[in-house]
Amino acid sequence: MFSSFWPVVFAISAATIASSKLTWGTTEFLFTFGDSYTTDGFNISAGVDSPVPGFTSSNGPNWVEFLGGTYNITNTQVFNLASGGATIDAALVTPFEPTVLSIVDQVSQFKTILAPKPNGAKWSSSNSLFAIWIGINDVGNSFSWTNVTQSGFHRVLMNRLFSQVEILYEGGARSFLFLTVPPTNRAPLLIEQGNAATTQISAALADYNAQLASSIKSFEATHRDLDQVTLFDSRPIFNTLLDNASPLGFVNSTGFCEAYQNGTPETNTQTAPCAPVSSYFWLNTLHPLFTVHK
Repeated sequence: MFSSFWPVVFAISAATIASSKLTWGTTEFLFTFGDSYTTDGFNISAGVDSPVPGFTSSNGPNWVEFLGGTYNITNTQVFNLASGGATIDAALVTPFEPTVLSIVDQVSQFKTILAPKPNGAKWSSSNSLFAIWIGINDVGNSFSWTNVTQSGFHRVLMNRLFSQVEILYEGGARSFLFLTVPPTNRAPLLIEQGNAATTQISAALADYNAQLASSIKSFEATHRDLDQVTLFDSRPIFNTLLDNASPLGFVNSTGFCEAYQNGTPETNTQTAPCAPVSSYFWLNTLHPLFTVHK
């Protein structure tokens, strides 16, 4: 009995280990790509051991820094390639400055510098998560265009985005985290433009996010050896916080304090007549504070 039992146990255990999915507790490397909601100023072109300036749009840690710091449970090493103002491809949607690195540029940096797994970044397919949060500027800069249909243009964007995801896959990426574009129709930037603008961008955001979800499913269907693929919908959290702003302690959910819009020396700075900066949802016209990221 025992001679036949134990080999079966070992075989089951080995199969379980071999098929186990990546979890945050087993993630040793996190690679992030995106725009101002994601960047922390890290410059991979200066080397894998370059310091992280910590330049964020949230007047404190952003979601990547919270994952790499407060919620880092296994000494996960973070390589943040995001660039403030980024779009998927600058040739499709022009960023606010020519120096902004698009997702195409960011993936190119990864392919050149990190895909070869240099010293200091000896990652593997089984212990690494690739996170992409992009589209805020793509939708924000194009939703009012009249020379394209939004749905058609979003298909172009998705094709370009997933051509870059394919490059990451070819480089060894097997676990992915995608984030939907949050409800930027509720940001001061859009509220100030009036109901017509918020209605128009709301429809564009819904279509972009729907196409993102569909593209992820297609990617999974054609890549059978993927490990962990997650679509995190940022909209419910943003909407819940905004809908319950007052009881949650936000003093203003539709505007911001101009004295804080370019950042403050401390996360709890207060400049009269405004409330402390940490009491606001929006730091400026488009960027939520670190409390939202957390």
